[in-house]
Amino acid sequence: MNKGLIAKKIGMTQIFDENGAVIPVTVLEAGPCTVVQIKNEETDGYKAVQLGFGDVKDKKVIKPIKGHFNKAKLAPKKHLREFRLDNIEDFKVGNEIKADIFQAEDIVDIQGVSKGKGFQGVIKRHGQQRGPMGHGSMYHRRPGSMGACATPGRVFKGKKLPGHMGHVTVTIQNLRVVRVDLDKNVILVKGSVPGPKGAILKVKNAVKKG
Repeated sequence: MNKGLIAKKIGMTQIFDENGAVIPVTVLEAGPCTVVQIKNEETDGYKAVQLGFGDVKDKKVIKPIKGHFNKAKLAPKKHLREFRLDNIEDFKVGNEIKADIFQAEDIVDIQGVSKGKGFQGVIKRHGQQRGPMGHGSMYHRRPGSMGACATPGRVFKGKKLPGHMGHVTVTIQNLRVVRVDLDKNVILVKGSVPGPKGAILKVKNAVKKG
């Protein structure tokens, strides 16, 4: 991985290309991010850069995190994310990273936490088919057979059942950067990304299409 930053999801809209075709895009507020810590193989065992994003009041920061920022001689940031890099020599603590590290037609991977959907049944959660809707069927949206009876006398692991849905870390790969607005520090990415409006995301250059 060569470059990345922390972004905030603003929402979705659409733009038109030079041929008049509609392109659905997600608007991302790309930083500015501050380099808080640089990790190397000698002290940490790997190369990485820790970035901070979003201002926060001192009274809302716990003491260990406040000490972490004091060591770097920086104002506290609300969000911290780490990016593993092949080359860390170009970064220094205190550097600012903005949308200009990306440009149109770049291919990126975007990671975030998906929308939580609460407790859901098997039809919504796993896409299973419902039973007959006639009154006599007595079987409409239930999960189905649990398996054998006396042997083995338990439900096998992996059985698709109702439960908590969403609110998991998701990475969408190979999204195309359509436009970069340096004045507003905004990136427009074709397609959708994880999370609701206001979600904090990690944007980095694509692994499979570098």
